[in-house]
Amino acid sequence: MTLDARAAARRPLHLALGGALVAATALIPSAESVAAGQTTEVTVPYTCPFPSGTEQVEAVVKAALPVTARTGETVRPRDVSVALPLPRSALTQFTALEAATLSATAELTVRNTNGDHTADASWQQLEAPEVALPPQDEGGNGGENNDTDGVVLTATGEVPTVAFGTPGPATLAPAGLTLTLASFTEDGAPTTPPRLTVVCAPADDKERPLARITVRDGAGPTTPAPDPTTPGEDLAEPTPPPVRPAPGLDPDAHRKIEDLTEARLEALDDENPGSCPIEIPPEWIMTTAETYAAGYANAVKLDGAAALGPAFMKVVLNKRYINDSCASTVDVTSEVEFEYEGKRQLPPTKATFLSYGFMPTTATMVLEQVGPPAVVQTHTVTNTPTYPEESTVTAQLSMRLYDVEVNGVPLDVGPDCRTERPFEQVLRGYGQSYPPAGYLVATGGNLTGYAHIPPFKGCGVGENLDPLFTSAISSVGKKADNYTKMTQAPLCVATNPDGPDCPPKVPKPQK
Repeated sequence: MTLDARAAARRPLHLALGGALVAATALIPSAESVAAGQTTEVTVPYTCPFPSGTEQVEAVVKAALPVTARTGETVRPRDVSVALPLPRSALTQFTALEAATLSATAELTVRNTNGDHTADASWQQLEAPEVALPPQDEGGNGGENNDTDGVVLTATGEVPTVAFGTPGPATLAPAGLTLTLASFTEDGAPTTPPRLTVVCAPADDKERPLARITVRDGAGPTTPAPDPTTPGEDLAEPTPPPVRPAPGLDPDAHRKIEDLTEARLEALDDENPGSCPIEIPPEWIMTTAETYAAGYANAVKLDGAAALGPAFMKVVLNKRYINDSCASTVDVTSEVEFEYEGKRQLPPTKATFLSYGFMPTTATMVLEQVGPPAVVQTHTVTNTPTYPEESTVTAQLSMRLYDVEVNGVPLDVGPDCRTERPFEQVLRGYGQSYPPAGYLVATGGNLTGYAHIPPFKGCGVGENLDPLFTSAISSVGKKADNYTKMTQAPLCVATNPDGPDCPPKVPKPQK
């Protein structure tokens, strides 16, 4: 597969994360795969360091995969499961906490090999439902069957697709395994502590392929369809805020990115229409990262701003990657999950405003992430020396209020005073790679945008306070009029844990 020579020589920064890894696979979670032709199974021995001691765990990995595939054709592993038999000796720390049930989330590293190319994919968020823990005997152990009478946790879920770029044999082999175990008491409450993370390593260096696929030369890759966006009925398309460029960044960067892409496509249409399909190069691979973001959100009606963050974010980079060498553009889709004390939310923040221009009102506000992960879409133009880049972050959020005081007097709003539906927060950033300036996903910077705040519901105990908060906070009609500015720190990338940006730093928010 040919790649744009210039793009290959001067790859944008977001493609260089984690070092110069050149892989033969393309992981495109949304693309459809060919029909599965084989159900495969492999047993992999792991060494797992539990608090009670090191345990040998033989994980049974299953998946349905095709026998053959064409180069560039996306393959989706289906019916994926990882069965984890935990011996009773590994459960002592849970029974000591008076746990009655145990569940797990598994993350399995799968090594994809095609010819001379190897790349690791992360099969994340494989969920194992709760199972009952065996009761202890009077001596606090499992009796005669102490080493064998344990539990089996079976984790399942959707995993990324894979595409191979070279004709010949290809294999998928399990490698590292991380378990996050959650324990609960008999009444369903989490134990203290509620979770235990165990990082297991293969017990030996032997590779045990889950599947072998014969890759045949194909006419070309399958192009993934773009994700449809379906904003709520009352949501207005947010208008990008005025761009305040960082030093060294062209102040008209956002306009020039659009103009360069449009001009290139028009030229192609005139010179050689229909001759240049979109290419999905085989060297793309997902990786994970962490970062923080902090900033401010304006409430127009209240004539004030609320501090946001610092928000801890888990990032999956390069969920989708499209290199259009004809249009000289690269489009990358990544995903973000917010996390605060194990919940999908930003940290609570307390803000004080003058309601209706004269009444001092203090409230604690929480922005909760709902629905799928936030999406980061990055568009880079590669036929200009600076490599201008536009990034758009789209998250679905819900706003909840509590600990409200009006003029110093507590106002009981109840436990579920929130916006009546989620709203869409869209933030945009503009930058360039050569020299680095403005906002880039890898190095961070400022993101700005507007949001439409829906009406509130569930506010008040004994009286309906929904109209009060709706009239004081919510947007007027369908207008997205609440301005937000967030500053993101550089990414701490999992493939470079000793780098200067690890552990992730908390940025200083800018107004």
